[in-house]
Amino acid sequence: MKTAIAATNETCQAGAEGRVISVDIAAGKAVAIARTVRETERVPLITATGRILAHDIRGSIDLPPFDNSAMDGYAVRLADFATSGPWMFSVGGRIAAGELHAGQPASNEALRIFTGAPVPAGFDAVVMQEHCERRNDAVVIAKRPRGGENIRHAGEDVRAGDRLMAAGDQLSPQRLALLAGQGVAEVEVLRRVRIGLISTGTELQQPGEPLGPGQIYNSNRVMIRAMLSAASWAEIVDYGIVPDRRDALAEAFGEAAGTCDVLVTTGGVSAGEEDHVVSALGQHGGMLDVLKVAMRPGKPVKIGMIGSMLFAGLPGNPNAALVTFRQIALPAIRVIAGLASVGPQWSAAVAGFGYEKRLGRTEFVPVRVSGRDELGRPVLQMLGRGSSASLMAMSLADGIALLPPDIAAVKHGLPLLYEALRGSD
Repeated sequence: MKTAIAATNETCQAGAEGRVISVDIAAGKAVAIARTVRETERVPLITATGRILAHDIRGSIDLPPFDNSAMDGYAVRLADFATSGPWMFSVGGRIAAGELHAGQPASNEALRIFTGAPVPAGFDAVVMQEHCERRNDAVVIAKRPRGGENIRHAGEDVRAGDRLMAAGDQLSPQRLALLAGQGVAEVEVLRRVRIGLISTGTELQQPGEPLGPGQIYNSNRVMIRAMLSAASWAEIVDYGIVPDRRDALAEAFGEAAGTCDVLVTTGGVSAGEEDHVVSALGQHGGMLDVLKVAMRPGKPVKIGMIGSMLFAGLPGNPNAALVTFRQIALPAIRVIAGLASVGPQWSAAVAGFGYEKRLGRTEFVPVRVSGRDELGRPVLQMLGRGSSASLMAMSLADGIALLPPDIAAVKHGLPLLYEALRGSD
């Protein structure tokens, strides 16, 4: 990685220094400077959904812990099927789930058994009840079973000592079920990442308040918070709206640096005279690794550090804020959270639209899925006209399409990458 650029008090042209870099390089730089939190905590399994495991977990018991029946039926011994069928057995007992069979079964004796019930030693098959004919205290079986038929054997799912999960795995409901099946009551997880949010702009007003002359409502705060609210590993510290003044921003940055692992700002990162984010960053010795990115929307995104806190300065236009957050800031934040998988989840799709773009620049456009092609790939329709300030196109979008830098014209049928819009978990 190249030497980071120090943000100085005199810097008033955000992006005046540093060359334009590709999206991949920008995301790579952000990930490279991110440092995973080290502090851990133990939480009840029942409340651990979405949290990040701090350590590997190994099985403590076999699953299933004993041989048990996979069906309602009759437990039998293959040795009793030596003659030609059909075979008649006396029913020597009944075993339900949670019960053990007492006594020693005689030869040519079957046991009525139910799903999940322990299979007694010596019995090596269960014939499902639909294949049996009950006659008073006897049962008739017409077909010889296979060894192990309808029996779930001890340890066939998990062996004690097997690695069940690795550090960095996110605890999904399915993974929690596996741990519960092992009798785990608590898990050690990484502490939540503290993420500060700042909206910059004297023109911003919160929804619900009256608009003054030249003001607009702050949509970015709601959007970024909503994306992070889906992440159980995140703790949001909201600093609200901060005016476009260097002193006000510097004060807010200093407060965040003493509390947060990450600071995400929206607005104030362009090259205008009223954009003071970079100069305010410099008052705290901030270092920027990303200044300008060859992307649309979102070219002026800023990524760096204030001490040990990751700084992500996103553009103020909503589409640009959305794209730069998901493509550049979020992977780095996921590294800090300790997640094993951090990058965007792209899938193959195909263009159902035509569009002219600039060579050498990666573009991200809001799209909806209009159908599937013959290969089953989503067919994408571009929404809006590419404006980075468009709220309607973004609200209608199923996801984002990546238009690669080496393409000048998108034509119908062109293979594209598509990312569905979800939360940040």
